[in-house]
Amino acid sequence: MHSTATVSSTPGDGLYNGVYVWTISSVGALGGLLFGYDWVVIGGAKPFYEKYFQLTSEQLIGWANSCALIGCLLGSILAGGMSDRFGRKKMLILSAVLFAISSLLTGWAYSFSAFITWRIIGGVAIGIASNASPTYIAEISPAPWRGRLVTLNQLSIVVGVLAAQIVNWLLAERVPDGATSEMIRQSWNGQYGWRWMFTAIVVPSTIFFLGSLFIPESPRWLAKSGDHNSARGVLARIGGEPYAQQALSDIQNSLSAEAQVGPVWRMLLSPRILRILLIGMSLAVLQQWSGINILFNYAEEVYRNAGYGVSGILFNIVITGTVNLLFTLVALGLVDWFGRRALMLFGCAGIALSHTVLGFTYRAGVKGWPILVFTLFAIGFYALSLAPVTWVLISEIFPNRVRGAAVSVSVSALWIASFLLAFTFPILNCTLGSSGVFWGYASVCFIGLLFIYLRVPETKGRALEEIEREFANGRV
Repeated sequence: MHSTATVSSTPGDGLYNGVYVWTISSVGALGGLLFGYDWVVIGGAKPFYEKYFQLTSEQLIGWANSCALIGCLLGSILAGGMSDRFGRKKMLILSAVLFAISSLLTGWAYSFSAFITWRIIGGVAIGIASNASPTYIAEISPAPWRGRLVTLNQLSIVVGVLAAQIVNWLLAERVPDGATSEMIRQSWNGQYGWRWMFTAIVVPSTIFFLGSLFIPESPRWLAKSGDHNSARGVLARIGGEPYAQQALSDIQNSLSAEAQVGPVWRMLLSPRILRILLIGMSLAVLQQWSGINILFNYAEEVYRNAGYGVSGILFNIVITGTVNLLFTLVALGLVDWFGRRALMLFGCAGIALSHTVLGFTYRAGVKGWPILVFTLFAIGFYALSLAPVTWVLISEIFPNRVRGAAVSVSVSALWIASFLLAFTFPILNCTLGSSGVFWGYASVCFIGLLFIYLRVPETKGRALEEIEREFANGRV
């Protein structure tokens, strides 16, 4: 936990209240932890609920694994307008409630239709959290700290991912390698273990709910809503009175300029904002179509095709989660020093090369540890770049007045891309084979590398209002 620090690139330099800023950011980032757990728990539960509900076709398997993404899309769409109307804090509270209810009822669903319904509602919680958490953190962060604070949200996602993988692995230890489908279906895990994998999220959901009750509202949302005194109070608590006066002045000037344009939807369709929106949407789609989430959501199939049994698969999943966490910690230290753009370029190149080699490894019929090694390379590059930095860029490139709606549109594009990725993988894997699938993801990453080089600006160390002015003046 940081204390105070004298680092600021804005006029009105002062001492930032590090303990306060990191505390409220950490509470906001709990939405990311729940997002990560709920997002990945499906991968470990997959061998068991499939046998319990007796799913056999690629379409049903794909639907069970991707249905939550429909809810993610709905949640991200709702979050944009609701966040701008009711505030970021209320959206965090709502997502906490939905996480708790949906995970409990998903875990104890006794019909496939009920399982699907509650997974979709859990997806709504993910969609809201994926919008509200990074937006909230970006709007309360001093400019020099914003990259690492928004990356804290990604770190929380990764911790949630690893927690789900560890819980899944420990519960699944009851199932021996080589167990038949009927043995799995009749085992404790096949009947109850997978249920507790989902239910465990109730505990952090409750902590998130209680914590969200005590954090302040975003000062930028307060200013946009006309509550300038409350906004000044929050900013003063963050960085002192001189910082509050300067930051509030910048926010008010930004909002005054935007107010002349008209309604939010008209602003989104204006050429200046539309150009930025397309950058945000493209980054969101690239993050998903890089193919890394296949290594989380379909890890069972990826590693089963490499020759691993149930226990080995789930242990490998824990290793992938550990690598994901370690490289996210590295990204936390680099994003405000090395820069957003450079990390994205480095990561895209690394993922593309890793997928290319992985494809050749599958084509050659290699089994075992080489598959694990190359998937770990891909995950490491992803955790260092596309995973955290996409959220940082999406949370900071949009103007104040349209940020909630624009983030919502970008995140909606992310969930549409994610649904297509998750739903099509079983079908593509059956028709193209593992090598063809990973070569396809590599091609997307090479295209993404070119896009970032040509279109994505560097934003490190700049206040949100400064980024907005530079976009408006065509300098980025």
